[in-house]
Amino acid sequence: MKSARKLVFILLAVVLVAVLGVVAWLQLRPTPQATQHKQPRIVATTVAVTEMAAKLDLPLVGVPTTANQLPARYQKVTKVGSPMSPNIEKIAALKPTAVYSVTVLKEQYEATFKSHKFHAQYLNLDTVTSLKQTLTTLGQRYQRQQQAHQQVKLINQAVKKVHARQQGAKPQVLVLMGLPGAGYMIATDTSYIGDLVRLAGGENLYPDKTQPYLTPDNEKLAQQRPDVILRLEHAMPEVVKPQFEQEFKQNAMWAQMPAVQQRRVYDLQQPEFDATANMHVVTGLQQISRWLYPAKEATK
Repeated sequence: MKSARKLVFILLAVVLVAVLGVVAWLQLRPTPQATQHKQPRIVATTVAVTEMAAKLDLPLVGVPTTANQLPARYQKVTKVGSPMSPNIEKIAALKPTAVYSVTVLKEQYEATFKSHKFHAQYLNLDTVTSLKQTLTTLGQRYQRQQQAHQQVKLINQAVKKVHARQQGAKPQVLVLMGLPGAGYMIATDTSYIGDLVRLAGGENLYPDKTQPYLTPDNEKLAQQRPDVILRLEHAMPEVVKPQFEQEFKQNAMWAQMPAVQQRRVYDLQQPEFDATANMHVVTGLQQISRWLYPAKEATK
């Protein structure tokens, strides 16, 4: 009799544990509503951030309005205005959990975002190193560590390859950034393109650890002897390129430079090149390497 009661007690205990387990599972399992709530609602306000999100396989609810080709997966995503002037009302309507821009644009519309209570986050894409750090940070934030690691690996491999192509004395490089209707600025080694030049084995004629761009001084510029001149046309190339061509024809200073005499003047345009780092970094780095060391290419 005691044995039967003991068996019944054990069976009841097992049933009770099973019931409690099922109840706990039902309470803890994510409901469709909860899952939807946890899904990030990310708005990217620049092309560079949008392309980075694609490489990390991130969902976006808002992307910039641009003439540039955006990743296919975002073609039907809501457009929120140009990178230089995002539409705050459209962004607000999307109820974002995160709004991403880049550090170089922070001063331009930080006040506007704050007035609408947006806690915009500004990604540092100033150099290749900062690009890799940003990829890693976003990968950790959104559980995309594997994707981030793969992109950083590709960048590191490209850097290693261009290092292997370097030979002899470093070419002297002058980097110019064209401004639509306003001439040009000189890009130092602190700028993104300047960083690519450094990694590719070039020596920027305007090293500066505090400013990425300098106002040109024609008297000092005329004394420079660059082996290579890079002209960045990141904004409105249809306007900037003719400006550069006119400047180089009319100003006799340029004709005295070795880069012009040897026809080693190259125009840099989007999508491969921009004022900030982007996911075309591998292609851009390889291209600059070929411009700096063409003899190495010819020996292959």
